[in-house]
Amino acid sequence: MNNTWTVIRFTFMNKVKTKSFLVTTLIFAILLSVGINLPYLIQLFTGDGDSGSKSAERIGLVYGQQQELATELDSSWGELTTNYELVRYDTEDQQVLSQDMNNGIIEGYLKFEAQEGSMFPAVIYTAGDDGMDIEFQSNLQAALQIIKTRSIAQDLNLTDEQINEINAPVQVEARSIDADNAGSTDDSAFSAADAMDYVVVYALVILFFFTLMSTGNMIASEVTTEKSSRIMEILITSVSPLSQMFGKVIGMLLLGLFQIAMFGVVVAVNLMLPHNVEVLSELNLDISAIDPSLLVLGLVFYILGYFLYAVLYAAVGSIISRTEDLGQAIMPLTMIALVAFYIAIFSLSTPNSTLLKVSSFIPFTSPTTILVRAGLGEVPMWEIAASLIILIVSILVFGWLSAKIYRTGVLLYGKRPSLKELMKAMKAYKM
Repeated sequence: MNNTWTVIRFTFMNKVKTKSFLVTTLIFAILLSVGINLPYLIQLFTGDGDSGSKSAERIGLVYGQQQELATELDSSWGELTTNYELVRYDTEDQQVLSQDMNNGIIEGYLKFEAQEGSMFPAVIYTAGDDGMDIEFQSNLQAALQIIKTRSIAQDLNLTDEQINEINAPVQVEARSIDADNAGSTDDSAFSAADAMDYVVVYALVILFFFTLMSTGNMIASEVTTEKSSRIMEILITSVSPLSQMFGKVIGMLLLGLFQIAMFGVVVAVNLMLPHNVEVLSELNLDISAIDPSLLVLGLVFYILGYFLYAVLYAAVGSIISRTEDLGQAIMPLTMIALVAFYIAIFSLSTPNSTLLKVSSFIPFTSPTTILVRAGLGEVPMWEIAASLIILIVSILVFGWLSAKIYRTGVLLYGKRPSLKELMKAMKAYKM
């Protein structure tokens, strides 16, 4: 046991000081910071950071005989947007309007024309080469629709309450069956919690995949390097192969958890910046709405999933004599990890799909898929417990198998042993 702790401490301290680890961690931390602050940085470089200093675009409004309609449009317009300002013209003087457009006083102008068969006039917009902005067109149609509805409603002698009811948008609320049976629920709290669960699950799946890839490759690479340089022959005289394997696996686990903790600090510091706090509130994201049980579940499945893959990476690394052959040897494990990652990522919008339910009982995919089901879908507790038990049993089975492979593999040199040769060598070693 003392030898195992020695290997754990040596592995952690040796890897945490390497330039590759420091540079990779620093680059990923910078990318996280840039990604979180990207909207704010774009606003700074485009000059839109201070929305109060941005002047509204001026649009001409030729009302002619439609003075009442122009007044209603001006009133409704102010309720929809402040990015555009209407400038009134009593008559359509083409020379004056063209001159104002050339001088930049107005971007374009509106005018009303009577249309046959309709009580409501047609609205014509004249602009320069840029045409009509999509935002302006959308707001203009909304404002005119409100005015038209009010005009028709007044002709039908409807009351103000009835007019407001017609103009009020239809609210669509999404509820699960449980929410309907439970009665009233707090919709805003549900939305905030649901959004945060999505963010947490997405982040945990990505962290699991990338930390697993980095630590798993480091385990296999270190074992192969020690074996190819003949250092392994010296190490096994003082430390047993099993102590080496599990010491490296646990040491790399601590390294991965340390890296995740640093990324968590980076994310937390960036989210606490004033401009990001404002964005989170606008997106209805509340950090306090994070479910602690989801984080605990993610940590448990991360550790167990890591052990399952790590012992296999160590076993593969032990049967390779040259580092040049390592990439090809660990390719099957990499492909399995990619499958687990892609199933989880592409199932975020369908957390109760059959594929996800089946995958949550497969030990190589359950560390990611069970998180998606628990965080975004409906999963019974017995299924979580069953997935956990299957994963633990798989770790014991593959851990025992990997230990036998590692014990015999580190002493086999030359070409990569065949399965028959490996099985024969394993039989010679009793655990």
